[in-house]
Amino acid sequence: MPKAKTKAVSEISTSPQSYEPASAELEELAVAMESGQLPLGEMMQGYRRASFLLEFCRQQLDTVEAQIRALDEGQIKQWSQD
Repeated sequence: MPKAKTKAVSEISTSPQSYEPASAELEELAVAMESGQLPLGEMMQGYRRASFLLEFCRQQLDTVEAQIRALDEGQIKQWSQD
């Protein structure tokens, strides 16, 4: 019986190097899961990994937002293309 092409449980919570690879992997997982062609076990593994990646991306964005707020001394400035 061939092995399923799923991430090992230990790999589900492996952090990506940065936001960009996490976002790309999340998109790939979404496409694969939306295709409806994955076996149930792979779908669940993909869902777990996607949940982890989503939280990772949110944390990255929150960190950047906090840095921007600190740079702007707590005031959000309107974007200007001047």
